[in-house]
Amino acid sequence: MKHLLLLAFSCCISNCLFAQTTLVKGQITDKSKEPVVGANILLRDTYDGATSDATGKFQFKTDETGPQVLQITYLGFDTVIIKVDLKGDSVVVNPVLKEGFNELKMVVISAGSFEASDEKKVTILKPLDIVTTASAGGDTYGALRTLPGTQVSSGDQNGLFVRGGSGSEAPTMIDGLLVRNPFFASTPDFAARGRFNPFLFKGTVFSTGGYSAQYGQGMSSVLVLETQDLPDRSTGSISISSVGLGYGQQKLWKSKGLAIGGNINYTNLAPYFLLVKQVPNFTRKPEFIGNELFMRKKTRGNGMLKFYGYYNHGIVGLNTNTADGGNFGFKVKNDNLYTNLTWSGLLRDKWKINLGTSYSKDWNKIESSYNVGFLSADSFRISNSLTQIRGVATRFFGRMTSVRVGGEYQYLTDEYKSQVFGESSIRDHYPAAFVETDLYITTQLVARLGVRAEHSSLLQKSNAAPRVSLAYKLGPGDQISFAWGHFYQKGDSLLRWQSQFQQIPGFQRAEHFILNYQYILKDRIFRVEGFYKKYQDLITTRQQLRNDGTGYAKGVEFFFRDKRTFSGVDYWISYSWLDTKRRYEWYPSEAQPTFAANHVATLVLKKFFPKIKTGAGLTYNYATGRPYFNPNRSETGFLSDRTPAYHNLSVNFNYLATIKKSFVVFVLGVQNVLGQTQVFGYRYSADGANRTTITPAAKRFVFIGAFASWGVDRRQEVIDNQ
Repeated sequence: MKHLLLLAFSCCISNCLFAQTTLVKGQITDKSKEPVVGANILLRDTYDGATSDATGKFQFKTDETGPQVLQITYLGFDTVIIKVDLKGDSVVVNPVLKEGFNELKMVVISAGSFEASDEKKVTILKPLDIVTTASAGGDTYGALRTLPGTQVSSGDQNGLFVRGGSGSEAPTMIDGLLVRNPFFASTPDFAARGRFNPFLFKGTVFSTGGYSAQYGQGMSSVLVLETQDLPDRSTGSISISSVGLGYGQQKLWKSKGLAIGGNINYTNLAPYFLLVKQVPNFTRKPEFIGNELFMRKKTRGNGMLKFYGYYNHGIVGLNTNTADGGNFGFKVKNDNLYTNLTWSGLLRDKWKINLGTSYSKDWNKIESSYNVGFLSADSFRISNSLTQIRGVATRFFGRMTSVRVGGEYQYLTDEYKSQVFGESSIRDHYPAAFVETDLYITTQLVARLGVRAEHSSLLQKSNAAPRVSLAYKLGPGDQISFAWGHFYQKGDSLLRWQSQFQQIPGFQRAEHFILNYQYILKDRIFRVEGFYKKYQDLITTRQQLRNDGTGYAKGVEFFFRDKRTFSGVDYWISYSWLDTKRRYEWYPSEAQPTFAANHVATLVLKKFFPKIKTGAGLTYNYATGRPYFNPNRSETGFLSDRTPAYHNLSVNFNYLATIKKSFVVFVLGVQNVLGQTQVFGYRYSADGANRTTITPAAKRFVFIGAFASWGVDRRQEVIDNQ
């Protein structure tokens, strides 16, 4: 027994000697020998680290041994890497940080691109602009419609309509992965909102053209949403509004670098419709329930693992009068599932790796109850799915220049069942690869050169799309940019027709030319951009499916935002002039499409009154009339008629309060305050003698809500955003 105790004691002493804790300490200064406060010091591939104090000093203990890498980061300064050897003794390091490239002094690619982010200085919109813009109503897509290049009078169709492109030509990406069904289910003539909560995203890049070779299958634009990273603390939220309820909770385990959370939202417009009369007879009031689950996990090497899952169930049905004097009934039940898993991290200081996979499924059961036009009383079952994987490797050369190499694979399915038209099924395997470089010739001149290659097993065709962007810095706050490229897209919206005709048309193509001038300095932003877009190989359907459609779009756009001139006032003005024609689908000749207005203008104004803790906002949208089909016209007058001009004045008010330990924002919003008649188009009787007007379901929409949060003060975000 004595020998055993002696052996155990010797082992304990040995372990203590060989597993001693090392103290790492020092002081961080800049080149002027001033202390740097709040710098992050991390022992790479571990959770051991510290933050510098008011004197720039820091210290922490670690049980790691042997050669290690110490990393020091601070916003606005270059990252410092120091190799240390941990042997149980104290290690003292005194790094001097060098100022990094000032983003405001460095040229960036801006042609066709609007960026919203909390992390970058050079941005057009902040994420909170989405929920504080009166006409947006908390919808990401609604806020983007206040930017030049987008159509504001598209309340009868889902999607973003950008520079003469249809709603299907502007795909949405989350963390680089395609979202196939980003909008809630809708009925004919009434557009739906986007599915996703704006607070999920830390950054938004909205490209109205000439976008990166990383993305494809969008002839007009692309919307790239980047989800939040690890939060600073645990949070929770509750929302109560005139249209529904919501609850969210997020738990942070800081020592583990892990956060898990979720949201549940319920929307039911039945109570609201009792108070506000709707034009159509909603046989089933819009009702939706959605659940979200998300996870963030910090991994070694400054990596981040993210998961996002979403499931929504919705139902809506209506009866509306037809121009023939009859009645058209339509009801849709929709279920939607979307999951997204990504990982990103640094390898050996020179490489960044982004990996991701997602799966989505959308089910629709649709019933139409009356013969009208080409539709018959029928029951449809439509479903689609998308499975995808994606990988991107970025190699950094020096401080700014980089090369990206990546690829993706998508497997797409479409199922269609109808009592009248029978069944059809579509499958497509879609691999793509790209290479792209951001080449900083100087801090004033940058070139982005890229090419993207794609193949579709459904179309049995491949393509290669070259893309080029250039930007030159003129002065402290202004620059010019140019972009050119080819952009291809499949005809996904016509898959049912493709199956019936037993022939598959090839890729459609658009060629972009964009010239941009941008000035950003001292809370003022000014942009002017001209573009020309040429369409080729558009799909036509008049006799059989062909790729013989053509078209063009050209225009000039202006954007001005000012937070400086008037104290506490933030406002922006956007204007777009568009000239576009196309021959596609059933069009007999090139004509301005029904979703495009020639002139669009928006004014957004925000003001915060600190004494009464109240913010006010105003949005005014204007658009000239859109073309509509009049069957009484000959082909020479095809789509020559125009709807009345579109006007929409919206206002909102925010009141900030504290209730117990919760931060509360009370919101009142009214869209189309003046009750002006908004006409999106007309539907004619079979003989062309009568017509009905396509309008919003009601002249005004009123939103009242209260949003409570704990762990994060949304009230301060509202104040900072004014």
